[in-house]
Amino acid sequence: MLRTLWNDEAGFVISAELILVLTIAVLAMVVGLSEVAVAVNTELNDLSNAFGSLKQDYAYTGFFAKEAGKEKSFFNGSGFKDKADDCDSNDSCDLVCGTAGVQGKEGVSFQFNF
Repeated sequence: MLRTLWNDEAGFVISAELILVLTIAVLAMVVGLSEVAVAVNTELNDLSNAFGSLKQDYAYTGFFAKEAGKEKSFFNGSGFKDKADDCDSNDSCDLVCGTAGVQGKEGVSFQFNF
C-alpha cells in the first residue's frame, strides 16, 4: 500500500497544472482590470470636458406695460455671464496622462500631446 501511494502522481500533476493555469488567469485579469480602469478614467475625463464646455450664460428681458398713459406694471430683466473655471479647458487637470514630457535614454526628451 505504501508503494502504490508513493508511485501515485495523479493528484500532483493536476495540482501543478491548476496552479499554472490559475496564475496565468490572475495575471491576465490584473492587466485587463488595469486597462479597464484607464479606459473608465479616460471616458470620465471626456465627460468632464463636455460638462466644462457647456455655455451657461443666460439672460431674459423685462417687460413694461402701460394702460391709458399710466404705468400698469413692469419687471426688470436679468442675466448671468459664466466665467471660465479652472478645469473647463482641462489644461491643468490631466487625469489619465499626467506627464507632459518623459525623459528617455541618452538625454533624449519625448513630448506627448494628448
